[in-house]
Amino acid sequence: MELVCPAGTPASLRAALDAGADVVYVGFRDETNARNFPGLNFSPEELTESLKKAHDMGRQVYVAINTYPQAGNLEPWYKAVDTAAKIGVDAVILADIGLLDYAKRQHPELRRHLSVQASASNPEAINFYRSAFDVQRVVLPRVLTVREIAELIGEIDVETEVFAFGGMCVMAEGRCSLSSYATGKSPNMNGVCSPASHVEYEQRRGKLVSRLGEFTINSFPNEEAAGYPTLCKGRFVGHTGNPSYLFEEPTSLNVMMMLPELIQAGVKALKIEGRQRGKAYVHQVVSGYRKAIDAAMKGDPVPFVDMGNITEGTRSTAGAYEKNWR
Repeated sequence: MELVCPAGTPASLRAALDAGADVVYVGFRDETNARNFPGLNFSPEELTESLKKAHDMGRQVYVAINTYPQAGNLEPWYKAVDTAAKIGVDAVILADIGLLDYAKRQHPELRRHLSVQASASNPEAINFYRSAFDVQRVVLPRVLTVREIAELIGEIDVETEVFAFGGMCVMAEGRCSLSSYATGKSPNMNGVCSPASHVEYEQRRGKLVSRLGEFTINSFPNEEAAGYPTLCKGRFVGHTGNPSYLFEEPTSLNVMMMLPELIQAGVKALKIEGRQRGKAYVHQVVSGYRKAIDAAMKGDPVPFVDMGNITEGTRSTAGAYEKNWR
């Protein structure tokens, strides 16, 4: 089972490799990737150097070009695919049908993976991407149980990659408009959810208040850790009249203890979320999952690794993987 790990900077990439990542996935420093934050991502020169380091260690690098090109402005996305192919990355992660078609026609030798942003979760959709664009792997959205994943794998001829750890999204991937409504910046088009340029914090009546654009997202007492203001994880006043998390409470996905089931289901790769995180986060998560995967692949019990200090709200969930509701 392949361990696919995030890197938002060359330093994080080195941390991921040192901690045991089989693959590191990155993005270019523009709107072509879904983590388009200031100070993150790679220039072509940085990626060239980092790719050499990874290959020298026998590892791989994937490039996420997983936002949707804007009408009348295709050049940045075409350039990103061309640059990735020229540098010689091991795969590109794409979501847009037109961009998949471009990559297949212009760079047939370049391995293509289907991004979770495409939200393909049934055999008909996945087999279409395979036949039309020769997609070699699909990153499954976080909406399927392990049993459903196993059944799906039996009906497709494509490698599967699933998320194992990191931030959650209340929407089916590739379908969120909340950030665009509040800030005019969309994760699917501009590569940024809740952009830092629209974030504000202020002290108000003894509490720390977080804002996104014109919207108050949360209010934290002094003894409570303050989270980053995203609309889906804000506290709002609903019909009860009391502030509460209406969409989702802060929590992180962690399926480490389910590794034997995922291996048995036929999953090819586990993906760690967090290209916007620091190298300390990357090192801790990757090293923990390296130990867990190695144990599970040998048939040994999965060791307990405490990730509580780096999960949102210091809590974790298996999410839909063990869904018991309908």
